[in-house]
Amino acid sequence: MSISMEFAKRVVSTRYDTLPPEAIHWAKVGLLDTLGVSIAGSRDECVQIVSTVSTGSSGKSLLWGQDRHVSAMDAAQINGTAAHALDFDDCSNTMGGHPSAPILPALFALADEYGARGQDLLAAYVVGFETECKLSMCVNFYQYTKGWHPTATLGIFGATAACANLLQLNESKTALALGIATSMAAGIKANLGTMTKPLHVGNCARNAVFACLLARDGFTSSIKSFEHKMGYFNVFNGEGNYDTEKLFSQWANPWDIVKPGIAIKQYTCCGSTHPAVDATLDLAFEHNLNASQVAKIETWTHPRRLEHTNRADPQSDIDARFSVQYVVCRALLNRKIINDFFENNAYKEPSVQSLLKKVTSRTYTTEQFPADNHFAAEVRIELTDGRVVSKKLNQPYGRTSENPLSAQQLKAKFDGCISGIIHPENQTRLYEAIQGFEKLDSLHPFTALISAQPVVL
Repeated sequence: MSISMEFAKRVVSTRYDTLPPEAIHWAKVGLLDTLGVSIAGSRDECVQIVSTVSTGSSGKSLLWGQDRHVSAMDAAQINGTAAHALDFDDCSNTMGGHPSAPILPALFALADEYGARGQDLLAAYVVGFETECKLSMCVNFYQYTKGWHPTATLGIFGATAACANLLQLNESKTALALGIATSMAAGIKANLGTMTKPLHVGNCARNAVFACLLARDGFTSSIKSFEHKMGYFNVFNGEGNYDTEKLFSQWANPWDIVKPGIAIKQYTCCGSTHPAVDATLDLAFEHNLNASQVAKIETWTHPRRLEHTNRADPQSDIDARFSVQYVVCRALLNRKIINDFFENNAYKEPSVQSLLKKVTSRTYTTEQFPADNHFAAEVRIELTDGRVVSKKLNQPYGRTSENPLSAQQLKAKFDGCISGIIHPENQTRLYEAIQGFEKLDSLHPFTALISAQPVVL
């Protein structure tokens, strides 16, 4: 049986009643977080540009945080770009990327267009999450290191699997949709730190919807598009640089959304900077530090993480989101990281520029952390009076289901994201509806709450 068919068999057989309660719990956490950051991201300049250029359609699918309805494909692309615009969306240790942002905008666009229940969407989300993460076990971290952006090159398959499940495609058509998606996988890390990075996610969501609708209507693709000598694995990784034995050996055992789980971000900057931010914040509070006391700051992160965050002199707001030096300075100066720090050229502030000159960032050694720990950090601060304070963290807070953020922290993040965008009358209703999402017989009243207008119930 081909790999596409092996995936399809598992995708088609996944339904809400086949999932454990833990998977449903974490799916609702991911739903809450992704909707929040997407609504916040809907106001970003990159989303406004995509919306202006892409939208000429009419349809039933809502643009989140707005009052417009467009085609499912346009909504998936625009909402998908919004989901990743602030780099505030969740991550996955297995995937090495952002698992939910490619999937949920595509699912909601289809749900608006064709109808769905809450249970249907949750099941589709879980199986899409599983697909991209188990595929990652086969191809990473070779693909990541080579320069592909896994949120895009793996997310396309998670989103396609999820959409196929929601549309209830049969095994054959699901396999064809995945085959179509192999020719839509794209995204290079050279564009990290630019508007093109969130566009990767928007394209994933749009192309997943497109692939599934094409397959539904009889469009064809190679049934061996993954394993063919000129297929996905050999083209993206090269012979000998992937392991297909890992694709299905641990499928749903456990579900990846349960363990290691969803990594929820507390800050609107690249997740690779978060352990250094957390360590710096801990030091600032524990020792009551201020910038005037600092003689030198040193940070150590994993080489794979430092490669795209070593930006000692950020040149734009987006660039600053990916600068470990900048966010460490902000953590020390302000004792918090908020989105205002990545807008209106905040990185140019004199206090920040002065402190940036005192930061040195390096990769850590195996004496500091095990080589297979990709998410650790050490921060050491030398003070003007000669004292040295330091902190090591094995992972940022909220990185796994075993180190989760509290329900209060999750709600605070959600409320902060939607405030000022979602109509005040809808905000509490929206949060409560997510808590009971599996009970929704139709998603149309739910998506109406994501509008900027009040909803009359």
